[in-house]
Order: sequence, then structure tokens, then C-alpha cells
Amino acid sequence: MKRKPDLPPISEIVKKFNLLPKKALGQNFLFDLNLTSKIVRHSGELKGYDVLEIGPGPGSLTRSILETKVRKVVVIEQDKRCIQVLQELKKSYPDKLIILTGDALRVDPKPFLKKPVKVIANLPYNIGTELLIRFLTPDIWPPYWDTLTLMFQSEVAQRITAKVGSKSYGRLSIISQWRTESTSLFRIPAKAFFPVPKVNSNLVKIKALSTPTFPAELKTLTSLVKVAFNQRRKMIRQSLKHLDTDIEKILIECGIDPTHRAEQISLENFCLLSR
Repeated sequence: MKRKPDLPPISEIVKKFNLLPKKALGQNFLFDLNLTSKIVRHSGELKGYDVLEIGPGPGSLTRSILETKVRKVVVIEQDKRCIQVLQELKKSYPDKLIILTGDALRVDPKPFLKKPVKVIANLPYNIGTELLIRFLTPDIWPPYWDTLTLMFQSEVAQRITAKVGSKSYGRLSIISQWRTESTSLFRIPAKAFFPVPKVNSNLVKIKALSTPTFPAELKTLTSLVKVAFNQRRKMIRQSLKHLDTDIEKILIECGIDPTHRAEQISLENFCLLSR
């Protein structure tokens, strides 16, 4: 990918605009353009795609996306200091970059995107999991996006891809694997970020399936899984007893051992139980 010669180094931009990351916004910036280019390559072919990026900060990853044959990049940024930086970047890509200002949990980017769409982002730490759940649980499926290529703290990445019976297996595993195919691609060391967080991160690629892996109704399944894993140390018959007076009978009819805990129950059996 050929870089625009008129763009100053990210380090100069950060110094010029006094862009010290704000903990309250969950900001941990990436400055290494070689790393951001690698992340973009792992997102797959971008020619003919619109891309959504959430929390671009000073725009390192944004630059790497724009340097491809992407059709359009829509970014959502809350920090007004970073908006100034992104406006400078827009001067080099006036027809390809759209900047939306506000909280990503409140701003709807869909009116600015045209299918096919990919999402590529270093999500803010403080809202990363909530954003992922929103991506995975729209009422209409398939969603407006084809793939999500996202950076998460390693512990969250493990929860997304965890298998039944493991300590990381839980609500996020069920919701992710019900409607998508999720792969943890590679580790990103903490030292790659500024400020340096206490944990490493992983790049995770999530591909939307055309239909869920097993039939289930969204609200029923998500509510059931939430209740089950809120009391994951209890036997499933105990954690679900308030949902139905005959819960033990229902569990047995579904082929589920009532003495098992939530982490021992497969995605298929959770879907069967929800039905």
C-alpha cells in the first residue's frame, strides 16, 4: 500500500494537537503504521467495500484503511481533539472519508454506509464488549456488515472463541458462535499501544453466517444464556429454576444433565433449551 507523501508522521500529529489518550474514553492509541497495515490486510479484500471504524483516535488505522482500494471509510469519534486530526486527514481523502462525531453507542452509522460493509477497529476498551454484543444481536439477520476485524483485550478474545467446558466459555462465546464464525488471528503486545495497557490484545475476525448455526429466537436465547451464566457456579437446574417450575423435566427432555453447570452446556443444547 502506497502512503500519501503529504501526511506527517503520527507522532508529529499527536505532539501538534497534544493528544494524550484519555482513560475515561478507553483510549489506547496505535502508532505503528506497519502494524495497522497488517491488521488491514487480515481484514481481507476491501475493493468495493465501505468500512466502518469506531474510535479512530489520531487515525493510524484509518490511514492504513484509506490506502487500500476501499470505496469509503466512515469513522465514529467522540474526542473533539481527534476530530481535528481526522479533518486534516480528510483533506487528503475528501471523497473517501466521512467523520461522524459522538458516542459510538448512540451514533447510528448505517445511513452513511452502503453494502457490502466491513468493520475494522481498535475498539475503546471501556465499551468494546458492549459494541460487539450490539453487532451480534440485531433483530434482522444477516446484519448490514459482512465481517468484523476487531482488537480486544486477550481475555475478551478468548471468551469470544472459547469452547464448551473451558473457563472462558460463557455468554459472549454463545452469542458469537451462534451467528458467526470467529477466529483469533494474532496477539498484539501491550507495548504496541500508548499508553501501554496492563494486558496484551488479540486481533479477532468475525464473519457473519447467512443463518444461525442452530434455530433459536434471539431474545429468548440471549435472556436464557444471561441467566444461566450469571450464576455459573450453580447447577443449571438451580440457576434456571425461576424460569419454569418444571425446569428439571425440560432439561432432561432436552438431553441436558440437570446437575451440569452452564459452562458444560453446548451451544446446540442452549438453542434447543430456548426453543
